[in-house]
Amino acid sequence: MGWLFLKVLLVGVSCSGFLYAFVDFCLRGKTTGQKPNIVIILADDMGWGDLGANWAETKDTANLDKMASEGMRFVDFHAAASTCSPSRASLLTGRLGLRNGVTHNFAVTSAGGLPLNETTLAEVLRPAGYVTGMIGKWHLGHHGSHHPNFRGFDYYFGIPYSHDMGCTDAPGYDHPPCPACPQGNGSSRNLERDCYPDIALPLYENLNIVEQPVNLSGLAWKYAEKATQFIQQASASGRPFLLYVGLAHMHVPLAVAGPRANPRGQSPYRAGLREMDSLVGQIKDKVDHMVKENTLLWFTGDNGPWAQKCELAGSVGPFTGRWQIHQGGSPAKQTTWEGGHRVPALAYWPSTVPANITSTALLSVLDIFPTVVALAQATLPQDRRFDGLDASEVLLGRSQTGHRVLFHPNSGAAGEYGALQTVRLERYKAFYITGGARACDGSIGPEQQQDPPLIFDLQEDAAEGEPLQRAGAEYQAVLPKVRKVLADVLQDIANDNISRADYTQDPSVIPCCNPYQIACRCQTT
Repeated sequence: MGWLFLKVLLVGVSCSGFLYAFVDFCLRGKTTGQKPNIVIILADDMGWGDLGANWAETKDTANLDKMASEGMRFVDFHAAASTCSPSRASLLTGRLGLRNGVTHNFAVTSAGGLPLNETTLAEVLRPAGYVTGMIGKWHLGHHGSHHPNFRGFDYYFGIPYSHDMGCTDAPGYDHPPCPACPQGNGSSRNLERDCYPDIALPLYENLNIVEQPVNLSGLAWKYAEKATQFIQQASASGRPFLLYVGLAHMHVPLAVAGPRANPRGQSPYRAGLREMDSLVGQIKDKVDHMVKENTLLWFTGDNGPWAQKCELAGSVGPFTGRWQIHQGGSPAKQTTWEGGHRVPALAYWPSTVPANITSTALLSVLDIFPTVVALAQATLPQDRRFDGLDASEVLLGRSQTGHRVLFHPNSGAAGEYGALQTVRLERYKAFYITGGARACDGSIGPEQQQDPPLIFDLQEDAAEGEPLQRAGAEYQAVLPKVRKVLADVLQDIANDNISRADYTQDPSVIPCCNPYQIACRCQTT
C-alpha cells in the first residue's frame, strides 16, 4: 500500500496559494485553449414529475425551473438503468452494464466495484488538463482501488453508497423507519431487513472517514459548501474542471435541516425537494458568479422514484405504467417501465446552450460521457465500444436528433440483472419481459415472459396502458425492426471488450473509522 500513501502525500502539497485537501491545481499548469468546465449533478430517486418545469403539479423546484427557462430541458431523457450502481457506472463510462460489468448494486460488504479496466470520465479528462472533483454518493465500490480518488477524481467528499446503508443518530423519514445507531453496548436488534443497526454511515473526505455516523440533516449544507469551494479554487487556478455531484436527495431517508427548512408544514418529501432545489441553486449561483460563460451544468437523475416508500416517493408524472398497474406492483424504480428510467434533465450554459428550449430528442445518461469528452477536446478510449452518443449538436441547438434505439436493462423487478429485454425504437417500446417492483401496498407484479413482445406506441400512449394488437399491421411492421436492433446489439456486445464486476462480499471491507467503538463511531473533524 506504499504507493497509496505516496499519492496522498504528493497531491496534498500546496502551490500558488492553493490548499484544498488532496487536489493539485497547479502541477500541469494552465491548459491551452478555452476548454469548458463541466458540472454534472445527479439526483437520486427523483421522478420525472418532481421537476416543476415538467409537471405543473410540482411547485417546489424554483431554482431548477429557472435553470430550465435559462437553458435546455429534455423531456425524453433516460437513466441507463433503473437502480443506483448500474446507472452511475454507465454515466461514468458511457457503456451499458453488460459491457462495463455493473449490472446491480454494490453492498456495504462489497469487495469490488466498477471494474478497474473500465475508464471513467474523470480518467479521460485528467490527461486533457482537467482538475476533477466528486462530491456526494459514489456507490461504485469503496474498498481499495475502487475508491473515487483512484478512479480519476483528484478530490472526493461524500458517502460511499446510499445513505440508507448505515445507521445515523437522527435517521430521518423512511418507510418503514429504521432506528438510530446504538449509543452503548448491546447486541443487534431484530429489525426490518433493510436496516443497518450496527454499522454507522461514514462520510469521507478523500481517503479519510471524517464523520461516522453522518449527520444527515447537515449533509446538504456540507455538499453545497464543498462544491462551491471546489468551483472557487478550481476557477482561480486557470485550469478547466470537472465536478460530479451525486446528491442524496430524493432517496430515503429524507432529512431536512432545521425547522425553518419547512416553513409551510409541507410533507417531508416536498420539504426535501425544496432543500435539494436550494442546494442546486447554490451550485448554479457559484457557477454564475465565477465561470458563467464557460461552464456546462448538466442536471439529471439516476432512476425513477422508489414507489414502495409510499408518501416518501416522488412523481412519475404521466408515465404511470398502467398496464403493469393492472398486473400488480409498481412500474417505477427497478423496472423498465417509463417511470423507472425516464428522468428529469436540464442543460445550462449561457451563450452556448440556447435558453428556454424544450428538446424532444431521445437521449440518455449514457450520452453524458461521449458528449463531455467531445466538448473537452479529449479522446475516447479506443479499445471498447460505447452505447452513448455525442449529443453536442443537440445541446448547441443545432439538432433534435438523438438515439433511434435505446435499451433498458433489467434492474431488479424482472429477469436477469442487466439483460436487455426492453427496447425503445423511435416512438415504440417493446417488452420481452414484464414485472412490477414492490409497491406501496407491498404487492409485487409477477414476472411474465412476453414473446412475441408487448409493443407500446409512446407517442400516443405515454402511460403504457394499451399495447398494440399483435395481429395489427402496425405491430407487424415494427416487430421485425425490434428483433433486428436487439440481435444487433447483443452481437455487438459479444464482440466487445467487456468487463466483469467483482460482487464478492467480505465483512472486513465495511468502512469503519474506529472498530473499538459501537457502530464504528468516531469524532467529527
